[in-house]
Amino acid sequence: MAGDESIDIRIGTVDQAAIAARLQIDFGDEFGDPSPPFEVLERRFRALIADPAAFVLFVGDPADPIAYAVVTLRPTVYCDGPLAVLDELYVIPDLRGGGIGTRLLQRAIQEVRARGGGEMHINVDEIDVDARRFYERHGFVNVEPGKDYRMLCYLREL
Repeated sequence: MAGDESIDIRIGTVDQAAIAARLQIDFGDEFGDPSPPFEVLERRFRALIADPAAFVLFVGDPADPIAYAVVTLRPTVYCDGPLAVLDELYVIPDLRGGGIGTRLLQRAIQEVRARGGGEMHINVDEIDVDARRFYERHGFVNVEPGKDYRMLCYLREL
């Protein structure tokens, strides 16, 4: 499937919120990151998918996808269109390395451009060397052009 140019990637619908929630929990479990309960995630995905400033992409069988991506968009002063954040990109472990993630990322970028987006951000854990290498291979950088220091992301739960 990974080498197949006709790989099926589609924008998720609200009725697929439970599928997104399940994939999110699988993603968290793989990396030892706690996830909110399924019911909470399903409710959040339902709202996110219904919001025109966000979208979820699924790869493969709509009832049992093999990968997904979550993208949110927001207004910004740094470009004319919205700034996109790739919140999640997940391919089930057994299918990694075959191009599915690349095709999913390309499709996410295509959708952001179609929505007028001017920039995409991705937050990656410093220790996640594989993810960093993947995004760098696709042109993402953690150093702004013309600078010689890394960008950092700070967060605070509210």
